Amino acid sequence: MMDERYIDSLKALSEPNRLRLFWLLLHVDECMAVAEAMDVIGDTQYNVSRNLKMLYRAGLLSHQKKGKWVYYQLKEQTAPHCKALVDSVRFLPKDDFLEVARRCILRLSLRENNECVLGADSAIWHEKISQSPL
Repeated sequence: MMDERYIDSLKALSEPNRLRLFWLLLHVDECMAVAEAMDVIGDTQYNVSRNLKMLYRAGLLSHQKKGKWVYYQLKEQTAPHCKALVDSVRFLPKDDFLEVARRCILRLSLRENNECVLGADSAIWHEKISQSPL
């Protein structure tokens, strides 16, 4: 019988926003708070949390609560097929992710001591994104 985790991993990466989040964790920062992911992806707390939980349940991410923030991070993969799946995302064309990567770098620049300090949809974020060159 086939291991359900294979199917769960492939399903988890088949949705565009989940794929974007996973790509960002691979390329920009291995750790991201839900509030940061909401601003980067531009989606609701419900959708972002659900997407991150799906990646977590598929064994691709781990999570940790620090203060009031929940951070999701890449989970070390040991099985060859899991490493190959992660590499398949790692080697996707960067051009397809330029805008979301720019938003991610901008949002993470608002951290203090490498910690998220702003909730999603803050005035500071809106000011920062509106001043950013496209």
